[in-house]
Amino acid sequence: MTPADQSAPAREVRLVARPHGWPEPSDFELATSELPELADGQVRVRNELISVDPYMRGRMNDTRSYVAPFELGRAMEGGAVGVVEESRAEGYAVGDHVLHQLGWREEAVVDAESARVVDTDAAPAPAYLGVLGMTGLTAYAGLVRVAQLREGDVVFVSGAAGAVGSVAGQVAKALGASRVIGSAGSQEKVDHLVDELGFDAAFNYKDGDVAAQLAEHAPDGIDVYFDNVGGDHLEAAIGALRQGGRIAICGAISSYNDTEPAPGPRNLARLIQVRGTMTGFLVPDHQDLAEEFAERAAGWLSSGQLSSRETVVDGIEHAVDAFLGLLRGDNTGKMLVRV
Repeated sequence: MTPADQSAPAREVRLVARPHGWPEPSDFELATSELPELADGQVRVRNELISVDPYMRGRMNDTRSYVAPFELGRAMEGGAVGVVEESRAEGYAVGDHVLHQLGWREEAVVDAESARVVDTDAAPAPAYLGVLGMTGLTAYAGLVRVAQLREGDVVFVSGAAGAVGSVAGQVAKALGASRVIGSAGSQEKVDHLVDELGFDAAFNYKDGDVAAQLAEHAPDGIDVYFDNVGGDHLEAAIGALRQGGRIAICGAISSYNDTEPAPGPRNLARLIQVRGTMTGFLVPDHQDLAEEFAERAAGWLSSGQLSSRETVVDGIEHAVDAFLGLLRGDNTGKMLVRV
């Protein structure tokens, strides 16, 4: 990441080259930007926390997708929580904490209609970017609506120590799953899933064949698979699916940096045999569940059935390091940058 003039107070991270395969620090630059004067209906926000997320890798490609690609030479975007320092918007006072989508920068001028005030006395700021935000709603919608989770189901969650996966496993237990199994990339993360988050079992996918390890922990198969990884995890889950099993495709981080299309699962015909379903989903399509989830999540947090953990990197100058670490799986829970 190339530093620009760092004397100005408002720094931002820009994408300056489209990555081919794994992103490189040289694909980004740390630059400064003059903020425009506020118009009516806008607030000036000093960001405190910004979120880095796997979906951002796709926005770095100049390809058609469900969201527009990042523009070269412009600051990237993403979830952020910050403090209002100036307001020309009704309902937004100086000192309010707000959740908005102009992350990757120290300060931003935000349209009030695209932000909302959050109560950091009721829950800490990181929660609004994680368990109480889009992360939590993604897990909830994927389980309740897409996978149609039923009481007594056996559930497998890949990438279970990540932001969405860690919430999905806990929510599955809270909704009555009889057994929840997670995969992760280290023994420390496996221990975290079982000892701290209440998963019934977990395994390190680096220790051996994923299908064999899944079979060891779910000898009678699974009813629901919440997929954050794709690749060999998806193939293993299809092979373990029981009659009427459901797969919710949330992400496929194993292939995000591939330069050639990843091969599909070799056992798709099993979906016919078990009358299984496999459905991809995007959380914006399920905003109608937000109020329901917020109410249930508040109860689960209060009862201890739901907890969150964040990996926090300090400094906007280290935001790219945090993102690259996320792609490597360095995080446990939500990856955040403290600005």
